[in-house]
Amino acid sequence: MQDRLASWLSDLTTLHELTERLARTDSLDTTLHELLQAGAALVGAQRGVAVLEPADGQGPNTTVGLGLERSDIGTLETVPREAAVYGRALDAEIPASSRQTPATEGASGETPPDLLHPDIAADLSLPPRHREVASQLGIGASYALRLTAETTGTLGAVVWMYDEPAEPTERQRHLAGLYCSFAAELLAKHLRLARAQRDVRTLREGLLPARLPRVPGVCLGMRHRSGTAGGGHWYDALALPEGALGLSVGAVTGTGPGAAAVMGRLRASLRAYAVMEGEDPVAVLSDLELLLQLTEPARSATALFAYAEPAQHRLVLAGAGHCPPLLVGERRVEFVETSLSAPLGMLSCWEAPSVEMSLEPGETLVLYTDGLLHRGGGTLDQSFARLHTAAARAPRETREDPDLLCEHLLSACLPDDADAAESTEDIVLLAARFE
Repeated sequence: MQDRLASWLSDLTTLHELTERLARTDSLDTTLHELLQAGAALVGAQRGVAVLEPADGQGPNTTVGLGLERSDIGTLETVPREAAVYGRALDAEIPASSRQTPATEGASGETPPDLLHPDIAADLSLPPRHREVASQLGIGASYALRLTAETTGTLGAVVWMYDEPAEPTERQRHLAGLYCSFAAELLAKHLRLARAQRDVRTLREGLLPARLPRVPGVCLGMRHRSGTAGGGHWYDALALPEGALGLSVGAVTGTGPGAAAVMGRLRASLRAYAVMEGEDPVAVLSDLELLLQLTEPARSATALFAYAEPAQHRLVLAGAGHCPPLLVGERRVEFVETSLSAPLGMLSCWEAPSVEMSLEPGETLVLYTDGLLHRGGGTLDQSFARLHTAAARAPRETREDPDLLCEHLLSACLPDDADAAESTEDIVLLAARFE
């Protein structure tokens, strides 16, 4: 009895430590990686692969590996799905002979279906391609578990691999099953969150222009990066009467679907105001400020609107608490000094003077939102200096292509990890090159 109690206590302690580590993961990918690593320790395997493939078909689908190169995972995927271990674990009923009853007495909880191949090379029930790939990758045995959650059903499968023919003990299989049952519920939670973020991102993208207009005398380019907590940044380019062009960027305070909805309304309204009185950017922003005060009194927004006449190389712009645009040309690289003014919705009545300027042929006006500055790290002064330096050092062929210039500035201003999907803030870059 003492031996049994000691065994149960050891198992509970192990599961407690592993599930605590698992609970600290914060995304689908990190949870899958932790699941693979902890599970491999439980069953004594060296490598593994986890396949996320929700049964409802709504995704996201992904595959992560442990101790496998990307090329190794690609080789595994050459095995037809119905013949692969993870595919059989997902689609087929587990034969009764493959399902063994856990031997650990006194443990509670249901373990998911499992599939064991202790000697792949000698298992003639496996398709030849399966055995061929296993031999190529040096896989002697495999052990698979289906990942199933109460609320979402089947989520995917995890397969652990041994370098030599091997078989986990009954106790190891039971512990791995209990661990995977807990992991599946956590995966289901992260899955719901990932889907919600995907839906919000899709909504935000749908509220922004599907394409940029073609206006004689101007070449346009843009870059947009959605942040997980963003939603309120916009950009727009609008062809106006008599060959004119309206350019705008802005950002609404707040995050999530609410900010995205306000952003969509402001952008649509700004387009209407630009058609009616685009020659006066101050009037356009004043109208937008009044709309914000009436419809969203608890929010504020920064915005910049520019009215361009490409044929005359004339530009008139006004800003409301927004970052100054950057002018990039052969002879000059400088920030356009717009008048300092409060964001929209901050004062009882907003107004600021406009700025008029002449552009030389070949110069590019770059509008952007503050996400470009914040994601790069450092102080605001350092961020502005980094942006200016990146523009000044851009190769000539890059300056001549607005799309390439946006990409260059994005790459130069952000660290390698700051452009990741997990970043919180949106980034908008809109460039207009005047011929």
